[in-house]
This record gives sequence, structure tokens and C-alpha cells, in this order.
Amino acid sequence: MNSYIELSASSLVVAGSLIAVNGIISLALGLGLERRLLWAATRTVVQLLLVGVVLQYVFHWAHVGVVLLWGTAMTVVAALSAVDRIQHRYRAIWWDGLVALGCSNWLITLVAVAAVIGNRPWYAPQFFIPLLGMLLGNTLNGIALGVDRLTGLLAQGRQRVEGFLALGATAYEAAEESIREAVRTGMLPIINSMSVVGLVSLPGMMTGQLLAGVSPWNAVKYQIVIMFLIASATALGTTAAVLLGYRRLFNRKHQFLVHRLRKKTGS
Repeated sequence: MNSYIELSASSLVVAGSLIAVNGIISLALGLGLERRLLWAATRTVVQLLLVGVVLQYVFHWAHVGVVLLWGTAMTVVAALSAVDRIQHRYRAIWWDGLVALGCSNWLITLVAVAAVIGNRPWYAPQFFIPLLGMLLGNTLNGIALGVDRLTGLLAQGRQRVEGFLALGATAYEAAEESIREAVRTGMLPIINSMSVVGLVSLPGMMTGQLLAGVSPWNAVKYQIVIMFLIASATALGTTAAVLLGYRRLFNRKHQFLVHRLRKKTGS
């Protein structure tokens, strides 16, 4: 088994130069993405370098307070990112996203480190932070897709929803089809990923372990665990966010509060 190979600065430069391919395609087809591409690449480098510096200290201290503080910061940023992708919004949507992300991802992460992996202490940063990060990154996509689908369907189907309510349906009965479609939309990406993992793509964690010299069998076992953790967190987070959104848009008198929906402005 080959040992881990540390990348040099020149290796990063060579890899970075490959971004020029994207720029050439954009210029050739007149896509106008050159500046956005340069900005995205710059942000990628700066953000990852800053995270690398911070994590060096977090891993060195390995203090429960520091780990929880960093995890909380990650959760807040993930909630902001999820809400930013939603077109039709309501006032408390960020809070709902934060609650759904935090409860689902922290619960699954705690189960993973305490019962599945069983590392001691449970807050060991080399386990807790990467696991939480992977779950947040996938769950925020599910929440963004699910809530965006819910609010979009309800906004576009206002007459249909209010028609059901006028005929005596409860709020849940009027919104049930939209809720189901929203949760389904949020869960589909991870289900599709699970269907082709290993056959079409090698996920990031498995690839990283293989590059680090871990045996393929051990890398596969870890990846199986990660896929199941992501699927569980995405299902819980998406369902919670969609139901919280539903509760915000209907009152106890079974009235549809469509005036609370506002479409995102700007690019």
C-alpha cells in the first residue's frame, strides 16, 4: 500500500491552471462567466486556506467548547446558504432552516461519533467536524430544494389551495400534495447518489482515504457509513424544514397566509 504523498505548492499551481479550461470554454461560447469563475476560484483558495489554518488550532486544542463553537458556525453558514437558494420566502425562513439543519445534523453526527464510530472522546475534532461538515453540505441542498419546491407550489397553486379550504379541507389536507412533492424533491438527490455510488463515482471521502493510503476495504466501509448518515440527515432535515414552512404559511383557523410569501429579488 502506497503511503500518503504530500502536495507541494507547485502541485496546487498546476491544478489551479486547469481552471483555464473553464475560462476558454466561457470565452469560446460567449458565456460571460470569466469574472464569476475567477471570483469563485479565488474564494475557493482563500476560504480553504483560512479553514485549514483554523482547523490546525482546533485539532491541536481538541477542546469541547472550541469544537462546538466551530460546529455552530458551520451550521449558521449552512442555513444562510440554504435560504439563499430559495426563491419564494417568508420572514422566519432562516430560523426554520437553522432549526431543521441543526437538529437533524447534530443528532445524526452525535449518533455517528458515539455509536457508529465510537471514538473517544465523542467531540474529537478530527471525527466530529468532518462528519458534521459532510452532513451539513448535503442536507442544506435537500432543504433548499424541498422548501423552494413547497413555497413555489403553494404560491403558484394559491387558487387550488384556497379552493380546498373553501370546501372544508383542513390546512394539511389542502397542502398535503405540495408537502409530499417538496419532501420528495429534497430527498431525490441523495437517493440518486446512493444508486450510482461506486459504479459511476467514487465519493470524496472514499477518494481521500484511498489517496491517503487507506486500504480499499476500510475506505469502502467508511463510505457506506457516510452515505447512510447523509441519507438520514437529509431526510430528517428536509422533512423538518418543509413542515416548519407549512406551519408558517397556515394558521390555526386553516387559512392560507399567502401574503407572507415574498419572491427573492436581485440576481
